[in-house]
Amino acid sequence: MTDVLRIANCSGFYGDRASALSEVLNDGPVDVVTGDYLAELTMLILFRSRAKDPARGWATSFLRQLEPVLGTVADRGTRVVVNAGGLAPAACAAAVRDLATTLGVDVPVAHVAGDDLLPRVGELDLPNLDTGAPLGDRTPLTANAYLGAWGIAAALQGGAQVVVTGRVTDASLVVGPAAAHFGWARDDWDRLAGATAVGHVLECGTQATGGNYSFVRDEVAQPIHMGFPVAEVAADGSAVITKHPGTGGAVTVGTVTAQLLYEIAGPLYAGPDVVTDFSSIELAQEGPDRVRVSGVRGLPPSGRLKVCLNMLGGFRNTMSFVLTGLDVEAKAELALAGLRDAYPHPFEHRLVRLDREDAPTNEQAAALLRVFVRGDDPKVLGRAFSNAAVELALASYPGCTLTSQPGDASPYGVYWPSLVDSAEVEHVVVHPDGRREVIPHTPGAASGQPEPLGRTHPDATGAAERVPLGRVVGARSGDKGGNANVGFWARTDEAAAWLLGWLDEKQFRALLPEADGLQVDLHPLPNLRAVNVVVHGLLGEGVASSTRFDPQAKGLGEYLRSRHVDVPTTLL
Repeated sequence: MTDVLRIANCSGFYGDRASALSEVLNDGPVDVVTGDYLAELTMLILFRSRAKDPARGWATSFLRQLEPVLGTVADRGTRVVVNAGGLAPAACAAAVRDLATTLGVDVPVAHVAGDDLLPRVGELDLPNLDTGAPLGDRTPLTANAYLGAWGIAAALQGGAQVVVTGRVTDASLVVGPAAAHFGWARDDWDRLAGATAVGHVLECGTQATGGNYSFVRDEVAQPIHMGFPVAEVAADGSAVITKHPGTGGAVTVGTVTAQLLYEIAGPLYAGPDVVTDFSSIELAQEGPDRVRVSGVRGLPPSGRLKVCLNMLGGFRNTMSFVLTGLDVEAKAELALAGLRDAYPHPFEHRLVRLDREDAPTNEQAAALLRVFVRGDDPKVLGRAFSNAAVELALASYPGCTLTSQPGDASPYGVYWPSLVDSAEVEHVVVHPDGRREVIPHTPGAASGQPEPLGRTHPDATGAAERVPLGRVVGARSGDKGGNANVGFWARTDEAAAWLLGWLDEKQFRALLPEADGLQVDLHPLPNLRAVNVVVHGLLGEGVASSTRFDPQAKGLGEYLRSRHVDVPTTLL
C-alpha cells in the first residue's frame, strides 16, 4: 500500500475523446484509470444498440480505447475500472478478454452485475421519485439500480486488473479502488464521503480541468485539448486534484467548484454506501494545477437505491420555419394558421427569437418557429405532418423556408427515476476465475442533518450597477431526469456574501421566467461560495422527451449569467 493512490479519469460520457486512455497512461504516472460512459439517456441508447444486435448493449468505444494500451496496462499493473458494461457488463468483460487473447496479453478481468431489474419490474413498487406517480402498466425498456463501490473493491481485492460494471453510481468508480487500496471499513463514513466528492469531481473528465468553465478566458491558459483530471487520494479520503504536467487546461478552485456543483440537489448527496455532506467540503489551491479537497463529512446511507427506468414515450417529429426580417410574430401566426389548415391534428410550437433589428447579415435577421408533434401513431406524426409543413413553402409568409426536408417520426424515451430497498437488489461480482461473489449492501440508517459549520462572509452593500450576472458569478448547469440544476458560485468572499444574500427564489424566478409554475429549490453552500438551484420539471419527462432548445440544460447556467442584475459596484 502506498500513501497516495493516483486515480485518473479517461471518459466523462459515451463518445468522449478516443485518445484519452492512452493520454492518461502515457503522459504521467497513474495507479488506477476510471471511465464513466453512462448517463440516464445513454441507457436508452444502449437499449437501441442491443435491439439491433443482441451482443451489444455496452459502450463499444471503451474497447477501441483499450486496444492500443492493453499491453501497457498489463505491464505496469495499472487498474482500469469502467462502467462501460452498460446493459451487458458480462458481454463487455468477455470482449475485453477476447481482446487480451488476440493481443497475447494476460489481464485478469472481472465484472459487476445485479443492477438490471427489468425482469422484476412487475413485482417491485417503483413510483416516480419526482412526482410520486405509480408505474402502473407502463412497460420499461430498461430498469437499472445504482450499485455502490463494494463490488468494485471486492473485484480488485480478488485480483482483477480490469473491472467492468453496469449501472453504478459515478463516484463508485473512485470510491471502490480507494476503499480496496486503503482497506477502509464500511462505516468509515468520512473517508468514503471524501472519495465520493473526489469521484464527483473526476466523473465528467475535463469539466474538472477547465472544460465548460465560465471563467475559461481568465483562468485557463491552455484551453485547447485539455488534460484529463488526476486525483492523488490519501488514506483519510482527502485528495489533491491535478492533471499531468504539460497537458492543456487548468485545475483551480473554480474549476473544481464548478464540477462539484454539477447535477446535484441539496447539500446531502445520497449514495448507496454513504451520504456525502457537500456543505463540509473544503477546497484550497496548493499550487499550480493542484487543488486540495478535504474536510468532507459522511453519514450512513438510507438503505435504498436509486433506479433509472427508461420507457418508450411515443413518437415525435419536428419542423422549423425560418422567419426573416420584419413582422416576425405575424409571419409565425400565418405559418401556424396554414399548418392548422393543412394538418388536422394537434401540435406544439415555440417561437425562438434569434433575430435582431437592422441586422448586418441575413442570418442575424432570422428567427425560428419550431413546431413539434408527439403521440402514438408514427404515420400521423411522420410524413403527414412534415409534408404539410413543407407544402406551405410557396403559399405562406414572405421569405418562407424550412431548415429540413420532410421526414418520418422517430421514437423517443421517457425517463422514470425511482427508489428500491437495497435488499431487493443482488450485488454480484464475477471474478476473473469465474467465481461468483454476492456483495452485501451497507445497512440503511437514519442520517439526520449535519451540524452547520457556521461559516460567514462579510456583507457586500452599497451602490450598485446593472450588469450581467456573469461579471461576478460563475455557473454550471445540467440535467437530472426532468429536473435541471444550476450551481452559482463566486470567486471571492465579498462576491459570495452578496450572492448568498441576494439570490433567493424571487430573484431566481426573475432570472428564469420559464420556471413559472414549477417548483424551485435553493440550497446555499457557503463553504463553496455557492448556491445550487434545482428547477423541477423544466425538462419535462427527461432529456429524450424534452422539446426545449437546450434539452439537457447544459447552456442554462450561461444563459442566466447573461441576465442583467444590480451588482454592488465594489464587486466590479
